Amino acid sequence: MGLELYSVRDELKKDLMGAVRGAAKMGYQCVEFYAPYYDWTPEYARQVRAELEELGIRCYSTHNALKSFTPEGMSKAVDLNKILGTRYIVLASPGAVSGLDGWKSVAETLNKANEILEGQGLHAGYHNHDTEWRPVEGQKPMEMLAATLDRSVMLQLDVGTCLAAGSDPVAWINGNPGRIRSMHVKDWSPQKGYKVLTGEGIGPWKKIFAAAEKTGGIEYYLIEQEGSDYPEMETVQRCLAAFRKLHA
Repeated sequence: MGLELYSVRDELKKDLMGAVRGAAKMGYQCVEFYAPYYDWTPEYARQVRAELEELGIRCYSTHNALKSFTPEGMSKAVDLNKILGTRYIVLASPGAVSGLDGWKSVAETLNKANEILEGQGLHAGYHNHDTEWRPVEGQKPMEMLAATLDRSVMLQLDVGTCLAAGSDPVAWINGNPGRIRSMHVKDWSPQKGYKVLTGEGIGPWKKIFAAAEKTGGIEYYLIEQEGSDYPEMETVQRCLAAFRKLHA
């Protein structure tokens, strides 16, 4: 069970390792760094890895901009991720995409990058937002991506955005066996959007966890919150407690 550190982004800006230590103390077992990590030096990444090991937690994936999958930017991403000991370099967002041809281009970029990453002991991943579930030219981009991406590219399911777009996360997991190797545990409700805590929205969590573990090939879960009525660290502590109850 892990934490996508975007959930505590303000705390991270003030004291990166302080936020990570706080998460570890709560009982989180892994963390996912997001885009600003790309600006680290290798020396700083080694310091972070040493502290992670001291805390007994891991970093299995990072969130990245599109540049991490281009010939110009991939080398740095690979170096940093190998230092951190990750498994997956995940595309957090492709940015503005125009038409189905644009989505096909995104898939092509990821497939080419994944071939190179495999040689480095890594894999590419794709993280969805709500846009991917909304039809473009009669087809949902997420369905096109799943059909086009190499099966070794992880489909990191953001549950909240899937729910917000009116899609069924359980059906999606069952329809893509072995490919949902990590998941952003984020809830959603029509009244409060993403500001609800885990378990307080419309997510059918027991069914989601059962599908992820029976069919999806889940390796680790990640709490992600875009905000709530509580301070960041209290928010993620409450979400972890809720996850434990729901997952039990």
